[in-house]
Amino acid sequence: MIEPFLEVIDEETLQRRVAELGEEITESLTDPNPVVIGVLKGSVPFLTDLSRHLPLTIEIDFLSLTRFGREGRVSIAMDLSTPVEGRSVLIVEDIVDTGLTLTTMRKMLFARGAKSVTTVALLDKAKRRIVEVPVEHRGFEVGDEFLLGYGMDWQGRYRNVSSIWAVMDLSVLTADPESFGRRALR
Repeated sequence: MIEPFLEVIDEETLQRRVAELGEEITESLTDPNPVVIGVLKGSVPFLTDLSRHLPLTIEIDFLSLTRFGREGRVSIAMDLSTPVEGRSVLIVEDIVDTGLTLTTMRKMLFARGAKSVTTVALLDKAKRRIVEVPVEHRGFEVGDEFLLGYGMDWQGRYRNVSSIWAVMDLSVLTADPESFGRRALR
């Protein structure tokens, strides 16, 4: 019998890679005061940990986007409060898959006058790309599994789990939403 939930990235591995990403990004910064944009809601744990490894001069803001239908029409659910004109921007994503949302976000930031736009994604589902989009810094390349924990959720739950899990049998989670919590918190 296959386990319905499988831990794919443990907390220690996550924290080590986040620290490495922080060093990579810091070394590549050309702007002493970049704007770091967390894409809500999934990026919050990653952004929180990553920001501890970035220069103290960063300015953090948040953006929330929604995607509609198969065409992937994107709209702004919550906009930035920080102007980006003439600034370097670092987008912090929990996961990039099709590239549609990230492409729209990058175009929007450049249209608002951003000097440069760089992306860091904790997880990259590169095989699911519909449009090519730059992801300059990536934590891990992952497959097509449904993932939970460290910002990723199922119906708003489990974002606060400190590691990342693959759901191997979605019917188990659907039938008993608490089943993942019981397994992850053992």
